[in-house]
Amino acid sequence: MNQDIVNEITNQNYSSITETIEEFLSEQIEKNHTNGVILGLSGGVDSAVLSYICKRKLKEKTMAIVMPDTSITPKTETEDALKMIALTGIQYKLIDIKPIVNEYSMYLEPNDKARGNLRARIRTNILYYYANAKNYLVLGSSDKSEYLIGYFTKFGDGASDLTPIISLYKLQVRGIAKYLGVPENVIAKKSSPHLWEEHQAEEEIGASYEEIDSILYCLFEKKLSVEETEKITQIEKSKIQKIQELNINSEHKRSPTPKPDRR
Repeated sequence: MNQDIVNEITNQNYSSITETIEEFLSEQIEKNHTNGVILGLSGGVDSAVLSYICKRKLKEKTMAIVMPDTSITPKTETEDALKMIALTGIQYKLIDIKPIVNEYSMYLEPNDKARGNLRARIRTNILYYYANAKNYLVLGSSDKSEYLIGYFTKFGDGASDLTPIISLYKLQVRGIAKYLGVPENVIAKKSSPHLWEEHQAEEEIGASYEEIDSILYCLFEKKLSVEETEKITQIEKSKIQKIQELNINSEHKRSPTPKPDRR
């Protein structure tokens, strides 16, 4: 893999990016006449970055909900999320969604993948409950890498009012996390939505984020073909094609709900 491409992706002015996001959030709160913002805090780097950005100027207007399913969520993830709470000082609630998932499961036929995505949708329901109750805007934690390949649950973690870091690739999210002072163990940990036991993003996708970002960066920022991307990134063609297919096949997740044309 070509390290120069990785360096090109990560060499960003993270101070300027942070200020842009802060201004965006403040403007949206004022524009929509809301009291603040709310986010789901998982213990991963994406939501950690959101919490660290919000605590700088919106600390009193930010609420986080930590929502493990204690039947599958590693204890260390919840501990890391609570550590983010302690370090940022933002208000929070801790809600175990295990009983809610179990209640649903009593009435539904078994399907591990559907049950995993149900967990994501339950978390979104809880976020919007509190957003509704407190007049907050829901922050989405999707980054550009996961957004472009559809690695999110439709109407689950893909549902939000604002998407502050959606223009940042995963490697850039890690870069801004370092700038903001997010603990290194959170930055370095393997990404996982924790929709089922031992769920690892890179294993499910079949590529590392260094590879994913390099491929997406060349395809979308540099507008290169698959063959040109293979040459410049030094990543095998089959992996590049897989990432491209993930983008194409997940288009419905990024597009408005289709409707028939009136004739």
